[in-house]
This record gives sequence, structure tokens and C-alpha cells, in this order.
Amino acid sequence: MNSAWIGLGSNLGDSGAVLRRALSQLAALDNTQVRAVSPAYWTEPWGDSDQPRFLNAVAKLATSLIPEHLLAALLGIEQRLGRVRDGKRWGPRTLDLDLLVYDQLSVDTPNLVVPHPRMHERAFVLVPLNDLSPQLEVPGLGQVGNLLAALDDKERSGVRRASPLDESPPPVSELVS
Repeated sequence: MNSAWIGLGSNLGDSGAVLRRALSQLAALDNTQVRAVSPAYWTEPWGDSDQPRFLNAVAKLATSLIPEHLLAALLGIEQRLGRVRDGKRWGPRTLDLDLLVYDQLSVDTPNLVVPHPRMHERAFVLVPLNDLSPQLEVPGLGQVGNLLAALDDKERSGVRRASPLDESPPPVSELVS
């Protein structure tokens, strides 16, 4: 079995319920087991800031699916749970599932790039990933804990722990430290 780390995010609808359903569907994939799930975090939107906060988490999978088949399964879960791809980058979404890291593979095809591009710049990915695997070596980038430590305070300040897959975001005053 191979190890794969999946980023989960939602900022439309009942985000906690959506992430719980996504985890259930990940666990139901053929030849795949969910081995660990990070705490959930409320995070400020990245890119287009005129949208609701996201609820983010990371899951560690054990899978025998090859990266391309795993990606296809992730896209299928997104679609079944209401994700509509309208071509808008960094916009609001019911569900976003990203293949962050797959063992120590580096993949660069038109449909898939692993490790996920720009993951090393995003606290909403690195904080929950660090909860699961701070020593994880991201091919070509370094250890997760070191990548997180290298982020500036502003990037990290928009990440606040949620109650376990809580449905309601904290007040804005709690996000500003």
C-alpha cells in the first residue's frame, strides 16, 4: 500500500457535514483505507478573499490506487457531493479534494502535479498536514514542519482550529490575533 495525503476543503453549505461525507466516501474507495485525519481548521480564503471562510483538514490514506486513478476518484467524490467546476480559480466551493503528496513520487502531467503545486505556500494545507506528519518529506520541497515554519505570520494567522468538523465559523474577532 502507498501513502497519500489528501487536502479537504469546503466553504459552501454545511462544510462540516460535507467533509464528513467526503471522508466516508474516501474510506469506501477500493483498495484504500483512511489511516488518519487531522483536526479541522477555519481558514481565510486564498486568492479571492470575497467569499466565506473555508473549513480545511488533511487525511492520510493507504491505497493501492495509482495517483491518476486516485485523482479520478477524488474528482468523482467532489462531483457526487455537489462540486461544480465553473472555471473560476480560487472561488467558493462545496468541496475541494487535493492530492497533496503520494509517497515520494513526483508527477508532472497535464492532469496531475504531485506534490501539489503551491502547497508549501499555504498554511491551510501545511497546518493540518503538520498535525499528521511534521517529518513528512515533500519531494523537492523539504519536511512539512520546516515548510510551515518558513511561512510568514500573516499566512499562518488566518488558520484557526475548529471544533471537530464544526459547522459554524468563529466570529471574525477570533480569527484576528
